[in-house]
Amino acid sequence: MGYRTTSSSVNIMSDSNDIQNIHRRYTLTLINPASFYVSLCGSIAVASIISFLCFNNYIQNYEILYHLPAVVGVLLAIQYLDSRFTKHKEYSKSLHMSFFGNTLWLITIVGGIIGSAILSKESTLFYVAIGMFIFSSFRIGIMTTTLGVSMKKACVLCFIQPLAMFLVLIPIEMWSVLYDVQSLAFGIAFLAVAVVWSYFTNRSGLPVIKSTHKLLQAYLQSVSQNDPSDMESIIIETSKPSNISTSQIRFSTNDDKNDFRMILPDLHPGPFHPVGGSDIPHKIYKTMNSSAMVLHSISDHSLNLPSQQDVQDYLQELSKSHVSTKGVTCTEPVTVQINKAHVVGIRLDDTALLFLSLSPHGMEDVPIIIKTEIEQIAKNRNFQHALIVDTHNAMGGEISQEDSQDLLTAAKNVLDILITKTNHPLQYGYANSQSLNIQSNDLAGGGIGMLCLTFDQKKYFLCWADANNMENGVREKIITHLKNNGCELVEMFTSDTHSTTMGVRNRNGYHELGSVTKPERLANWCLSIAKQAEKNTASGKFEILENSAKVRVMGTGIFEHLSRALDNSLKMTQGFMVLCTGIFLLSIFLWF
Repeated sequence: MGYRTTSSSVNIMSDSNDIQNIHRRYTLTLINPASFYVSLCGSIAVASIISFLCFNNYIQNYEILYHLPAVVGVLLAIQYLDSRFTKHKEYSKSLHMSFFGNTLWLITIVGGIIGSAILSKESTLFYVAIGMFIFSSFRIGIMTTTLGVSMKKACVLCFIQPLAMFLVLIPIEMWSVLYDVQSLAFGIAFLAVAVVWSYFTNRSGLPVIKSTHKLLQAYLQSVSQNDPSDMESIIIETSKPSNISTSQIRFSTNDDKNDFRMILPDLHPGPFHPVGGSDIPHKIYKTMNSSAMVLHSISDHSLNLPSQQDVQDYLQELSKSHVSTKGVTCTEPVTVQINKAHVVGIRLDDTALLFLSLSPHGMEDVPIIIKTEIEQIAKNRNFQHALIVDTHNAMGGEISQEDSQDLLTAAKNVLDILITKTNHPLQYGYANSQSLNIQSNDLAGGGIGMLCLTFDQKKYFLCWADANNMENGVREKIITHLKNNGCELVEMFTSDTHSTTMGVRNRNGYHELGSVTKPERLANWCLSIAKQAEKNTASGKFEILENSAKVRVMGTGIFEHLSRALDNSLKMTQGFMVLCTGIFLLSIFLWF
């Protein structure tokens, strides 16, 4: 059965591209220093350099030891004052704004000095004044876009720091440069560009995104202050109700103790911490008394839960699951490798559990069309259920048509083999990493779990990590380490949690497993947990549980609109930056 490109799969691939584009645009927010102390010290250093340049190039016989402390004092006082006028009164953002604004002022002054040297003209205070206006214009842009200040208030506040610093830096008899016709003309031009830029970028997401600036502010608030409320309110506007199914395999011993579950929700973790269902695997894990593996279904970001309330609604509905089938037998795992495609399958009576992987090559989310094809193949072979898992165990791009076809072929072969495999009485053991007290930035709250299945003295292990994907090759290193120590790990997979995005400052926007914790250490943890799972092995039974919950999901449209709004804003910003550069160059030639 071949891979067919349908409108559904095209939408999914488009959705994936939009999400990747949004991640790329959000990396621009990483320009800010990681600590506000950097901006504080940096702004003081830049203000000091500006002072020295002014004294050395424009002002003679001026007492720098008196005026330099005054400049720094005004800088520090207004940095704090600025924070009181911002939407969330964030001192750190005020410091970042001050640092970058002063840097622009310094660049303007240096440009003026270089220009005068090239054109053999006398240096003047004109570029100190122009730099002050550029600093003010920059403050309009930052205040309206990221700090939540209204345009009217920003136009008033924009002058406070630059003008105050100018007045204590420059002697009173030289203040006339501020209202010189040429200074005013160029200053007004820069201020007008800032106002127009702010107006149009705010409207770049219309008609769906009512305010691109509020979207940016909500994103920054969620990631910097751990407050998702504003972001969730924006996402909810375009969310829609949907029936979300969840399948569970409940393992238990014959006395109904040692309950352990493998859970496959038709939800996707995300979009990013702490918004909506970013930590949904861990929340499900805790709901199941920390005795569960929350698997990654064949799903995409359109199936994100948009708010914390939707997460709670889903978890409450999860308790209403009903048993669809029961059994006491299981087959040994079957593995088929075709080129890059790697599929592992297990049959629990007439239920097939399949794990899809391209590791160590990796891929983005498996398209839903592949799930549909595999389910049809399983149905044709009289399987009652086909539970299909996206292992998310290596980093990669959008899956190619060739790899998709190989996954389908490998899955078909696994299902054909599973039909012929002998059923064995179910014997299982489970253990997790709770006793190890593991704390690592590339692992979320669910840690690591290990399932041991025993057949005629043979033991096979399945390993789960509550993580957002895996560094390429880490899976293979862990499998090799366990094999060298007598444990056959047939597959390792992650939950694709998005809770590991908190505070991350890299291009991926998250820490994949193995990027922080060394693979050797991970392998030792997994071996220790596998040995404990082996000790816990006992005879048991299983139940397949099904559930359908009506909750809101984000849908596909929101990502397209978010991506388009960010693209439009960036294009406008690039255009206005070119315009500002042109005005600055024009000022050099007109003045000289």
